Order: sequence, then C-alpha cells, then structure tokens
Amino acid sequence: MESDMKRKLTTLAAGFLAIGIANPLAAGLRDESDINNGLILIEAGYQIQKHCDSISPRLIKAYRYGRSLERLARDRGYSEREIRAFVEDKGEKERVNSAANAYLLSKGLDPASPQSYCTVGQYEIDRNSQIGVLLKLK
Repeated sequence: MESDMKRKLTTLAAGFLAIGIANPLAAGLRDESDINNGLILIEAGYQIQKHCDSISPRLIKAYRYGRSLERLARDRGYSEREIRAFVEDKGEKERVNSAANAYLLSKGLDPASPQSYCTVGQYEIDRNSQIGVLLKLK
C-alpha cells in the first residue's frame, strides 16, 4: 500500500510540474505562486526522506496536500488536462527540483553529507512547517 501511495503522490506531483505551452491558460499555472510554492515544498520533503533513512513521508498527508493544490488550480479555472500538462513537463519538473534544492541549501543542506538531509528534515519537523508536516521520524 505504501509503494502504491508513493506512486500516486509522485504521479500527482509530476502532474503538477508539466506545462502545456500550446494552451495559454496552462502556461498561467507557472505564475500561480502559492501552487508552485506548494510543489516546491513537496519536492523538498521528498528529497529529505529519500536521502535520510531516519525520516519517512506522511504519505496520506502529502497526498492530501497535493490534492489541495490540484483543487486550488481547478478553482482558478484550470482543467484536468491543463493541470496534467503542467505537472508532466520536464522543464517544469527541473525548475521545481532546482527551487527545492535551493530551499534546502538555504536551510544548511550540504549535498556531500547525507546526514545534513536528516538535520534539515529534523529542523522542519521541529518547526512544524509545511515540509515538516509531510514528514515523520521513523
């Protein structure tokens, strides 16, 4: 069940990262700062739990958070097709990944030290930040 939920969450996050250039409304999703910030937080949490063995994702909370971002996009007039195009775009995925990495670096991450992912993750959990809410100690 956990791997199925991870796959669904990854698909949802991936879906949020693609953009349909042919459709001007879908292109506007890039300008929705709160949605993009949410995607960056999901990706940062994913990077933490991927590199830190003592932290795991709160899959249901992460899935619900991703779905709330999707609902927000729909409430603003974006179609399922536009959202899916946005999240599946490789360039948008790279942009979000880069922004997540920049965030983690700003919090003291040292990519050469796997333990620093744990330190940043523990900081986020202790702060009860949006990233911290999506993670838990094993």
